[in-house]
Amino acid sequence: MKSVLKLFSLLVIAGTMALMIPGYPPAHGRESEDKTLSPYFFVQSDDPALDRLPLKSTFAVVSIAGVIADVQVTQVYKNEGQRPIEAVYTFPASTKAVVYGMKMSIGERTIIAKVRERDQARREYEQAREQGRSASLLEQQRPNVFQMNVANIMPGDEIRVELKYTELLVPAEGVYEFIYPTVVGPRYSNQPAANAPPSEKWVQSPYLHQGQDPPYGFDITVNLVTGVPLQAISSSSHKVDIQYRGPSQAAVRLSPSEKAGGNRDFILKYRLAGGSIESGLLLYPGEKENFFLLMLEPPQRVSERQIPPREYIFIVDVSGSMHGFPIDISKKLLRDLIGHLRPTDRFNVLLFSGGSALLANTSLPATPANVTTALDLINRQQGGGGTELLPALKRALTIPRAEGFSRTVVIATDGYVHVEAETFDLIRAHLGDANFFPFGIGTSVNRFIVEGMARAGMGESFVITKPEEARGAAERFRKYIQSPVLTRVRVDFGGFGAYDIEPAGIPDVLAERPVIVFGKWRGVPEGRITIRGIAGSHDFEKQLVVNDVKPLTDNAALRYLWARHRIALLGDYEKLQPASERVKEITHLGLTYNLLTAYTSFVAIDTVVRRQGGDVTTVQQPLPLPQGVSDLAVGKGGPYAPMSMALKEAKPEMSRSEDRAQTSKRPAEKRGIVLVDLKAIVWTGDRPAEEYLTKKEKWQRYLKEVEDCYNNLLKKHPGLLGKMTVVLAIGPNGQVQKASIAASDLQHPTLEACIIQKVKSWNFPVLAGKGTMTLTVPLVFKP
Repeated sequence: MKSVLKLFSLLVIAGTMALMIPGYPPAHGRESEDKTLSPYFFVQSDDPALDRLPLKSTFAVVSIAGVIADVQVTQVYKNEGQRPIEAVYTFPASTKAVVYGMKMSIGERTIIAKVRERDQARREYEQAREQGRSASLLEQQRPNVFQMNVANIMPGDEIRVELKYTELLVPAEGVYEFIYPTVVGPRYSNQPAANAPPSEKWVQSPYLHQGQDPPYGFDITVNLVTGVPLQAISSSSHKVDIQYRGPSQAAVRLSPSEKAGGNRDFILKYRLAGGSIESGLLLYPGEKENFFLLMLEPPQRVSERQIPPREYIFIVDVSGSMHGFPIDISKKLLRDLIGHLRPTDRFNVLLFSGGSALLANTSLPATPANVTTALDLINRQQGGGGTELLPALKRALTIPRAEGFSRTVVIATDGYVHVEAETFDLIRAHLGDANFFPFGIGTSVNRFIVEGMARAGMGESFVITKPEEARGAAERFRKYIQSPVLTRVRVDFGGFGAYDIEPAGIPDVLAERPVIVFGKWRGVPEGRITIRGIAGSHDFEKQLVVNDVKPLTDNAALRYLWARHRIALLGDYEKLQPASERVKEITHLGLTYNLLTAYTSFVAIDTVVRRQGGDVTTVQQPLPLPQGVSDLAVGKGGPYAPMSMALKEAKPEMSRSEDRAQTSKRPAEKRGIVLVDLKAIVWTGDRPAEEYLTKKEKWQRYLKEVEDCYNNLLKKHPGLLGKMTVVLAIGPNGQVQKASIAASDLQHPTLEACIIQKVKSWNFPVLAGKGTMTLTVPLVFKP
């Protein structure tokens, strides 16, 4: 034990010191009423009769013709157990996708899904499930998060569910990008689970541990046909095989080595010869309505002019899901952005997780000394705790404005939150106060919130999936903010019978991407469409002759794209009430155009009763953590873990299998020990960290008490191992006022109760009027 205590003391002295942010939510106990909507780690069932991994493969076939991508996704479910199951699978989609069809196949039988109002579809599905009929239900939980339920998968069954969606590809700076999201990242939520509506239950999803491959196969093929010769094709996310079938055609297939590549977004980029953009007019003559899509290339970016004074507020996510790879990218990005500020600029930095910390109460001049201070603060971050994005945004927007400065808000996050609508509302409420430029960081970011913040805040969004992309993103950002490409944009339809036009108004064009207008048309397609605006100090005008364009039935996707754009306008930025007129209109659009929306779902029900009596077991398909995301996003620290601004990197941890192997080899006298994870002490106030480490004998006694609790249980539970985070609230007198378990792998009430009882007797140096301190102690238990 002496050697163990000595090791503990060394760990504490070398451990990570962190700054605890005043005002962060206090840690709660583990009572059921305090349980929040939080993801959890998947635990394999010991029941051999139950298949807990029914999803066997998911693959997509993508056809890109011009600027429109049509995607068919096939999910294969098979029950290799001995009991009937219902499979529940949460998966992502593109933020621009519009799902317009679904079917289910069981052997030779194929059932075409029908679109229904959401509640009605759920009722029909549940009725079929109870009757013993196979059924599938597709629901939209977010515009980029779907949930598939497949009921009554009998032992030995293989059920294939196919869904179809389409999306518009909009080039930026001459580069087209098709993105196929593969996994939903874990969403932070502090909403109590007890009163959460059914539409939010998907947040409670099971996840595999970091580094574990997806338990299902993944594949994708892309058939590309463009009207202009292709210049280059590449994938920045996966290894692919490219076969050119002509100057403007190519087939892209996933390399066989990437069958486990379903833990990160698939990204395909291509450029047309000469950097051209396929601008022009597409027409679709429907049976009842006609649709058009206008894409016109904007002018080249104007030359740099005198830049007005700028104020930048950098909001940086340092929560648990950003630990490791994502936060390393954020540091690289922020070093580049802040390091290139002009002396005439002002700036501030706000770091957030469960709480938030501000560099200064007012923005600072971008002097070398201030820049160095900010970069030093950012460099110390390691990531930990929840993701309270809304309070951070609210705090940033209350920072006093610098007189005469144009304000820009830069947000770096993976977007793993479920408060998208509230975030959009907040930004829209402050339009005119600042432009918003969100940077999505990671391999599978929540693009809905990243792109939505940009739309709501009249800015541009960026997604960075690799560290080497950070510099390029920073350079593009600087180009965007210096001057817009096109301002005061107006569209004149001059004789063309256009109506139901989206968007109703066109904001400043900040990126080198086409101006896009959707709509319907009546009568004969004729006339001239003119786009006017101001590029730099010059007038801009571009015309297109409608008579030269032939309406084509092949452009049927335009009706879905128009409806999707209209639905996004109605639903993206408003926190809707169930009875609102907007909800009714979205529901009507979904039913009219056969689309999946937040208020309409697809349901497919077999007519054959396949289960006669007995129960069906619901199985939630576990998801892999996105590549580069650590376990901190799910289980380490939990939603109440405090924000940690760590100064050092934590020691690499062993996997469970390695841990058990080491346990079997450990000498008997060293069994039953408790170690402190290297991010051990988190405190408030400004007194030196060493003050809490000078009484080594106290720390030795404290750890000995915890080990006594642990060793008493090892006699009955010799394999008990894992991690636990204890959170203490310490008063100004140094006494522990409150103690709770914020997270635990061990899930042992007796151990937790014993530890809580022990730590309440601990005492610490007097804070001398500094107020309450919160101390976080992550413990590692090794039998």
